[in-house]
Amino acid sequence: MKQQITPYLSFNGNARSALEKYKDIFGGELEGLQTYGEADYPTPPGADDLLIHGRLRKGDLVIMVSDTAGGREVTVGSNVSLVLEFESEDAIRAAYEKLSENGIVYMELQNTFWGATYGKVRDEFGITWELNFQQ
Repeated sequence: MKQQITPYLSFNGNARSALEKYKDIFGGELEGLQTYGEADYPTPPGADDLLIHGRLRKGDLVIMVSDTAGGREVTVGSNVSLVLEFESEDAIRAAYEKLSENGIVYMELQNTFWGATYGKVRDEFGITWELNFQQ
């Protein structure tokens, strides 16, 4: 596993505005901005222009964001998750199994359109983890 946890912030349609404000505050560069309409992913109605993913990077500081879509609403407390980047398939599978034990699986560990093995779980303590192994 890499030695950094990255915050992932979810928004109700204003992720791009939030990233631009954070860039103004912290400096850095916006990276990887992709809308639902641009992604090879089923687009919920009305979500074409919303961000499916974006990043602000300044040195070692990384903040990731996305807009919710498809009728899901963000509530304070459920709008932050922690992203862990893994260095092997075995390591991500082991962490996924342990974190999902007595928790809730939001997305099964699977291959994704961005070329990674990815899964999303809420552990038994209520913390949401996004696990990613870029192949």
